[in-house]
Amino acid sequence: MRLVLGTAGHIDHGKTALVRALTGIDTDRLAEEKRRGITIELGFAHLALPGGAVAGVVDVPGHERFVRSMAAGAGGIDLVVLVIAADEGVMPQTREHLDICRLLGVPRGLVAVTKSDLLPELGTEWLPLLEEEIRAATRGTFLEGAPIVPCSARTGEGLPALLAAIAQQAQGMAERPADGPLLLPIDRAFTLKGFGTVVTGTLLSGSISEEEHVALLPAPPGGPELRVRTLQVHSRPTTRALAGQRTAVNLPGVEAQAISRGQVLCRPGEIPASRMLDVELSLLAAAPRALRHRARLLLHVGTAQVEAAVSLLDRPELAPGATAHAQLRLDEPVAALPGQRFILRGFAAIEGRGRTVAGGRVLAIAARRRRRGRPDELAQLQVLAGGDADARLAALLAQAGPAGLTEAQLVGRAALSPRAVASGLERLGARGEAMLFDRDHRAYASGQVAKALAEKLRGAVAAFHKQKPLAAGMGKAELRGRLPPVVDARLFQRILVQLVDRGALLADGELVRLPEHRAAGSGGSGAAVKARVAEALARAGLTPPALAELPGALSASAADVQAVVKLLQAEGTIVRVSPELSFDAAAVAGLQERLTAWLRERKEISTQEFKELVGATRKHVIPLAEYFDRQKVTLRVGDRRVLRGGG
Repeated sequence: MRLVLGTAGHIDHGKTALVRALTGIDTDRLAEEKRRGITIELGFAHLALPGGAVAGVVDVPGHERFVRSMAAGAGGIDLVVLVIAADEGVMPQTREHLDICRLLGVPRGLVAVTKSDLLPELGTEWLPLLEEEIRAATRGTFLEGAPIVPCSARTGEGLPALLAAIAQQAQGMAERPADGPLLLPIDRAFTLKGFGTVVTGTLLSGSISEEEHVALLPAPPGGPELRVRTLQVHSRPTTRALAGQRTAVNLPGVEAQAISRGQVLCRPGEIPASRMLDVELSLLAAAPRALRHRARLLLHVGTAQVEAAVSLLDRPELAPGATAHAQLRLDEPVAALPGQRFILRGFAAIEGRGRTVAGGRVLAIAARRRRRGRPDELAQLQVLAGGDADARLAALLAQAGPAGLTEAQLVGRAALSPRAVASGLERLGARGEAMLFDRDHRAYASGQVAKALAEKLRGAVAAFHKQKPLAAGMGKAELRGRLPPVVDARLFQRILVQLVDRGALLADGELVRLPEHRAAGSGGSGAAVKARVAEALARAGLTPPALAELPGALSASAADVQAVVKLLQAEGTIVRVSPELSFDAAAVAGLQERLTAWLRERKEISTQEFKELVGATRKHVIPLAEYFDRQKVTLRVGDRRVLRGGG
């Protein structure tokens, strides 16, 4: 069983003493904790349960000043023991810790009434009254109806019953997914002699293995990948740790001082650091006032704490006890997963409860800034909040826009296993809701986005025809320039191929046109310009004018001449020998025949001899000679040319 057991409760109610009595491990490790007799930092132990299972134990501080540490530990708890001292009963931090556990989605737990050895001197009426107070405090929470077990860490009274109750609550608990993206929020980093840097945390998702490469987030751009040297679970070496286990990871190549609580270990490139989180947000019913749009609060997610502005997307304020979709805009980046729970704390305490005011779950990470009051935005969040994995994948691709996402990126953004992502994308592709445009990197774009880009491309070609009706078509490079720079060249090519396959566009070499477009040869003034250009070049033979001279010689616009030259070249009527010169194709073919016959007979030709064969000046001879080299008719050897390949 992969289970993490946590304590919660008010300061000095005996949490650490109870853990020590159950496990034999003193979780107070700091000198100041020993001196003051209170827990300041998270403490860790492991507990053997009846039946042979071993649970990781997280002991949290109870003082209000250390709620940040408490929240960091509670984020990975599967089962909580709410500790209430028999002589004091329910106190402010009891209520706040219960709120935190509820908002963080802790599914099960029980109540330990500690210091039960004091009950006899408190009177026979005391325990029933205390139990009634506990039932009132837990009503409407996951602890409503949970076992209440009196016990004493000093005398050992009630500890076997408490251990049995813990084992009973643990039975049948759903384990965290071990096949999803790796997420290990770091709660401690230190140096261990003979090993180097070690980090610890509760593995919330996925698995981690020895020799695996991992990354720290948030981290500076281009931060180095790290290698897992060794692993421990419950202080025992292991080759692989799974979600739901307290894990220690030995990381060579990084100093412990460079790692801090709030960072996470993940696989490189799988999870992005986020400055915006789309969330489902609930305000505590006990909150003294509504939560206003743009309110600033402290976000606790995983082991991180960061200031956040709350953007309410469909209302000006959130009433106590209400739930709504919102966006958290963070002062610093954090690493999180969809589905992960969080809490929000205010800067002033709620009387009798502490500063925790709200919480909820993450719907999307690395989100774009959403506009308020937009039905389409709210509908997308509704999909992200739902349980349909395929619909969530489609929504994430739509949110990514023309940049698209790879399968690996979708694993982190959807918090799904690689197999689930691959099969979901296959189904979406079959329905036209996703397009694979890069097979090497397994990159996909939303079907809706691809459709919008296709319409944009066809519209761009139509606009080009309207602006340049004599042109045979629009160049592919120019067409791609009409799309946002973020559009990958392979996505452009994939969409273009689809348009051509559907007959929505026609492609001829590097030119693209609408099927109904008839260029310069279709009649009217364009046909006349085309005929005049063809006639002028045919008449000139091997001594044509430069292309820049044609508009003036033919009394036509430069744009029209350029368009019909491209068309004549595409038809094979003329040959573009150089950027400045185009020749009549028949004249070039005749010259090639004479040149080939010369070389077969005489084996080589000099530049002067080629000039006499052409009957023109160097202005035309040199481009023609280089053209035949490019066409692999001739091969230049020094100042002479021979027939390539022996003819």
